Amino acid sequence: MQPPYTPERAIDLYFLEHRAKLLDLASFIDRVERADPKADLRADPRMASFLDAIEILTGADSARAERIQLLFSDRSDELLDVAPGKGAIGADPNYNDTPSKRAEG
Repeated sequence: MQPPYTPERAIDLYFLEHRAKLLDLASFIDRVERADPKADLRADPRMASFLDAIEILTGADSARAERIQLLFSDRSDELLDVAPGKGAIGADPNYNDTPSKRAEG
C-alpha cells in the first residue's frame, strides 16, 4: 500500500505546526528548570517519563508514538478501592520504581 504522502509533502504540510510544538516543549522544560535550577527533574515520575519520551523521539527506532503511549501508561492490573486524587496525573506514578527503558517492552 502506497503512503498518502511523500516525505517532502508531509514536511510541507506539517512542519510549522510541529515546530511550534517543539518550541512549546522546550519552553516548558525551561520553565520547570528555572523554578529550581538545582532540582532533579527525574525525581517527579511525570518529568522522568517526559524526558524519556524525548529520548524516544530522538532515537532511530520506529513506532515512536506507540512506545511513548506505553511509556505514559499505567501497566498495573490491580484495582484500587479509592482513586489517589481527583484525576489522572498523565504518567505512571510508580515510573521511577521501574527501569528507565520501560517503554521498550
